[in-house]
Amino acid sequence: MKTTTVIIGLTLAVAGAAHGQFFPERDPADVNGDGLINAADLAEVMGKWGKAEQPWAAVLERCPDPNVVTNEELRQAIVATGLPWRVVDIGTGIEMLLVPPGTFMMGCSASDEYGCGDDELPIHEVTLTKAFYLGRYEVTQSQWTAVMGTNPSIFRDDPDSPSRPVEKVSWYTLQGFEAATGLRLPTEAEWEYAARAGTSTAFNNGMNDASQLGSIAWFGGNSKGQTHAVGQLSANAFGLHDMHGNVAEWCEDWYDGEYYANSPATDPPGPVTGNYHVFRGGSWWVTNIDEMRISDRGASNFNYFWLGFRAARNP
Repeated sequence: MKTTTVIIGLTLAVAGAAHGQFFPERDPADVNGDGLINAADLAEVMGKWGKAEQPWAAVLERCPDPNVVTNEELRQAIVATGLPWRVVDIGTGIEMLLVPPGTFMMGCSASDEYGCGDDELPIHEVTLTKAFYLGRYEVTQSQWTAVMGTNPSIFRDDPDSPSRPVEKVSWYTLQGFEAATGLRLPTEAEWEYAARAGTSTAFNNGMNDASQLGSIAWFGGNSKGQTHAVGQLSANAFGLHDMHGNVAEWCEDWYDGEYYANSPATDPPGPVTGNYHVFRGGSWWVTNIDEMRISDRGASNFNYFWLGFRAARNP
């Protein structure tokens, strides 16, 4: 029995180290924290080990970089999933970061200058029970063109256009991209949770005034009337860039201005039908700072030159 325990302990310790999981306050082999080192710990490690590799992804970094995921609680939540943090979608070359399960308050985040619209109320608690991957950046023109063969973007003739977000794509056009790649759009709840990255303020830099908005977002005040190459401005605490500004981003959901009053508290899927689809995040075109707030909601079906998207994927 002693020999078996030692073997299991060593196996678990090595496996934990390989996954970046260390438990300084207990034996590293006691993975489930029950005070025992036995087959239950080994089963947990092997279960996570099996989930760690995705056939569609190449792992870039298994554990979250504290210089990128700057919130310790978020880092712990990512590690707890047993899934790799930073991957690249092999088929498209889209870099993706893991967003862990969690609970947050969804809805109205007023800024110092602006209140909230009725469709941002009531503020309500939402729990997302499943981890998902989300593009570190908005989908670029080069990534779109490689899949779809054409580039609809207005800003496609500049030297850095391949690295700028694709725009002028409708929600319906996106269905072809999703079918070809296995990627999807985030739900509206997933988008807001990922955009907030642990904050509850109007902007995901932890501020309610717009004085520092130019450090995180391309909008009417600094964009010079055009999109910009993705990832140039500061990321949020998940490491996601351009969640505010550059291009507004489609979500999967139909739009309903009264949906928050009836939304499920767990994994809300959005309304079952509607006339328009949701977009979020503000854009380079926005001159009204009100629309740059993280809880602001928009709706359309059209392919505007300020509207693009960010890809999501299930593990």
